[in-house]
Amino acid sequence: MASAAQNRRGIIALLMAMSLFVGSDTLMKLAREIYPAGQALAVRAIFAITAGIVLVFLFREGRHLGKLLKPYVLLRGVIEGTVALTFMWSLGKLPLANITAILMASPIIIVVMAVLLGIESVGWRRSLAVVVGFLGVLLVIRPAPENFDIPAIVALISAILVGARDLLTRKIGSDIPATVVTLSTTVIVGASSLGLGLFETWQPAWRLETLYLAAAAVLVTIGSVLTVIAFRSGDIGVISGYRYSVVVFAVLVGYLVWGDMPDAWAMAGIALIVASGLYTLHRQRVRPDSKLQIESGPTP
Repeated sequence: MASAAQNRRGIIALLMAMSLFVGSDTLMKLAREIYPAGQALAVRAIFAITAGIVLVFLFREGRHLGKLLKPYVLLRGVIEGTVALTFMWSLGKLPLANITAILMASPIIIVVMAVLLGIESVGWRRSLAVVVGFLGVLLVIRPAPENFDIPAIVALISAILVGARDLLTRKIGSDIPATVVTLSTTVIVGASSLGLGLFETWQPAWRLETLYLAAAAVLVTIGSVLTVIAFRSGDIGVISGYRYSVVVFAVLVGYLVWGDMPDAWAMAGIALIVASGLYTLHRQRVRPDSKLQIESGPTP
């Protein structure tokens, strides 16, 4: 069971990661006005790999690069690559509101998987808080039910894989730095993106949108490192609910960049999201109910 300080560290790391991911997604959305999905992901991956290498040596962790080939590290990268491909494919078939709603089910999926696998014992109050947060997301984006078809199933697979990725992160031993884990993931995502790009017509890269992709790469790399830190630091049942903060950040950026003003329903949903996160933290302080945690020993 993680201490209150460890949970706070994990929550702060995840909140920072979510804000960086929103920034990256905003830049990707701007770049996607010109670039096809595979090219956008591949170009971003080139910059992200560069940023990842810089972080590894900046933190003087180059001696751990040999651990890039550890089975759990590679498996996490493969899962992340599959998440990227399924997300980008379904994004082209679904309204943004629908795919966001589906992907935001990942905190619930994480809690359910953690309980089923015996990783953690999560009380009904914290489970209810996660559900309330998800209801808040639905109020913000209000997806159309008629759009839940085969692409929606692919998006759901992506959400399930996100949960599996975050649970697997806890199995990666603390002897492998978060920077090395992130670099491995970035390389595999880049390779997957190149595979998708083979079926596209690429656009010339000498344009402003390439700078957007470079900035997005830096943000997503730092955010990925923070995500690894977050799920290594605290209890899954406490940390996972704070993924919903991405909606709050997204609404704020949407207003600042595109002038989208949330209506009354959206504001009510944001209030539920914030209340869900605060209540989860309160319950952990009052009565921690997490009993079992994955060991973070040497990684096979």
